This record gives sequence, structure tokens and C-alpha cells, in this order.
Amino acid sequence: MDNQVIVKSSAMQTLFHQAKRIASFPSTVLIEGETGSGKEVVAELIHQQSPRSNMPFIKINCGAIPESLLESELFGYERGAFTGAKREGNPGLFELADKGTLLLDEIGELPFPLQAKLLRVLQEREIRRVGGSWSKPVDVRIIASTNQNLHKMVEQGRFREDLYYRLHVAYIFVPPLRKRREDILPLLEYYLEKICREFQIVRRFTSETLELLLNHSYPGNVRELRNLVEGLCVSTEGEWITPDVLPAYLHKQHEYPDSLQAQIDETERRVIQQALQKQGSVRKAAKMLQISHATLLRKMQKHGIGSESKQTT
Repeated sequence: MDNQVIVKSSAMQTLFHQAKRIASFPSTVLIEGETGSGKEVVAELIHQQSPRSNMPFIKINCGAIPESLLESELFGYERGAFTGAKREGNPGLFELADKGTLLLDEIGELPFPLQAKLLRVLQEREIRRVGGSWSKPVDVRIIASTNQNLHKMVEQGRFREDLYYRLHVAYIFVPPLRKRREDILPLLEYYLEKICREFQIVRRFTSETLELLLNHSYPGNVRELRNLVEGLCVSTEGEWITPDVLPAYLHKQHEYPDSLQAQIDETERRVIQQALQKQGSVRKAAKMLQISHATLLRKMQKHGIGSESKQTT
């Protein structure tokens, strides 16, 4: 994960000021936002700006580990706790993050039984290893993140209400990239420079390419933008990244529908042509359309409609 903070929009400037304020306190933090919007970057910023910055910052994706393994991953296990367990047991992530910060990514994916155990850790500030008979105190700052709406999950009975309020002490919402478009250009420039330096190449965006990239909505947010820039860099032979190497969906998105005025003009042109064909003369067509003869002539000229085959009287 690239943890570089690139911020230009007022929304993100406010968010990062808020994150820095929160960082100085040990309070639990809940971060919500779409996938790829930068939740992990915010979590790392909080850790780096906190008194715990020199201690471990450990992260785990709660949805990426099978339920059968997640408990031992979080809380550790004692010797002989299960088949295949290490002889000497194993510490969990809570123990490894002691005095530091533990990021529970995709907390909404945490199985219900483990939600109760996490709640106990938050309440008691101690953990018990799988297969263990004693508890061990831990000093860990918890940051939870999710791309889901946890409050709605509580209402739907899919997430424990008591755990939700334990997590929802300090709250940060990371807006999607399409809601902070001022950040797109500096992000494009940052990742282009970073990838060129990493791959030891020289690449530049043409103005046409840059226009297409700036107009994209980025449903995958910053993660999509970063991967898109890398793909363009490696797909281009020369120095300049031209529109022809862009994915087709970027071109289609740029094909805007006709403006309202264009649609009005086209409708007016069609109605005039139909009136002329039906009436056989400009004067009769003007009467039918309830406009003056001069007005109709002017509109015909505007729309490039010839009157050679029509009588003007």
C-alpha cells in the first residue's frame, strides 16, 4: 500500500486535519469509505502522528482469512490448541501489536462469534489465546475500517450493536475520488513520477490523454487510478502516453450526449422540414407553424434548409 498523502481538495484537507487531531488520543477509530478510497492511508497517518508511532502498526483484512483461522490469527493459540498447532504456541496479532496500533480492515466481514470476542477485548483490554486458560493484558490502539455502512448492518442484524458503538468512538468518512476531483491531477502526477522512477523510464501524458483521465469517474477510487497509470506506463512504447493506449471505457465515457440546445435545434429543424413538405411553400408552412414568413426564412437559413423546391408565395 502506498502511504503517501496527496491532498489538494478542501474535503481531504479537513479530513487529514481531523485525523491528526484524533491521532494524539488513544481512542478507537472507525473509518468508512468505498474500496480503494484511501482508508488505509488515513489509518497509517493516524498511527504515524500518534505517540505510538515508534511501535508496531499491524493490519489484517478480516474478510481475507477463513473464520476457522481468524480467531487464532487475532488472539494467538496455546500449545496443542488444535491439530497442526506449533508446539510452543503462537502469539496473535493483538500481542504482536502491543503498545502499537492494530488496523482491522473490512471489519464488517468479521464473523458474528468473533464480534463478541472482539467486544470483550475492547472492554477488558485483555486477550485469551485459543486453548488458553488465562488472560493477558494488551495495550493496543484499534482502528477499524470498512467499505460497508456498519450502522445499516446493525439495523439489519448483521453486526452487533454493542460492538458498533465500541468502535464508533472517533469516526472518519473518506469520500470517493469522484467527490473530490481536485485530487485527481496531483494523484496522476504523483503516481506517474513514482512509477517512472521505480521502472527507470520516462513517460508523459499528452493533453488529450490527460483530459480523458481527468474526466473519468474512478469507481475504484485511488487504487484504480494508481493501477491505471502503471498499466499505461508499461503499455506505451515511447515517451508520450497517447489516447490510443487508454482502455475503451475511458473513450466511451468521454462521448457526451448532445446538449439540450442541440436536441432543441434538431427537433426544430425536423418540424420545419415536415411543414415545408406538407404545405409545399414557405408562406403556407409559416402559417401552419404560426410564425412570420421572415422568421421561418431565418430559421431555414440557420438550419441549412433550402427553399429551391418550395414556393415562397
